[in-house]
Amino acid sequence: MAATAPDMTPNSIHVQPGLEARRWERFAINKPGALLAINPGLSGLTSRMCQVVDISRGGAGLQVGTTIGLPDHYYLTFLGAEERIGCAEVYRNGQRVGVRFIKPLSENVLSELIRNDFMTR
Repeated sequence: MAATAPDMTPNSIHVQPGLEARRWERFAINKPGALLAINPGLSGLTSRMCQVVDISRGGAGLQVGTTIGLPDHYYLTFLGAEERIGCAEVYRNGQRVGVRFIKPLSENVLSELIRNDFMTR
């Protein structure tokens, strides 16, 4: 009997709180972003605005208007940036949400996001 590979789709990945607690340095950027979630049955995308409070190579702290209807996995995007960053939620506390990135950001992408923030202030 052949062994099957583990399911690594975003909906199959579960994150334990605190695993990525402070593995990477965090940077306060207070920048608007958008969360893109795939609708059930792959019937389209749902988008909602957020404020990215801080970011690191491995995750981010987000502020959202409401967490109602927000799934556990989604993409984070920034205006003007090409990256669609896959996220797995680590915690919710009121309107504050902490996410771990499915794939850590490269130093170049992180630097671009931080530098872009300083250029827009």
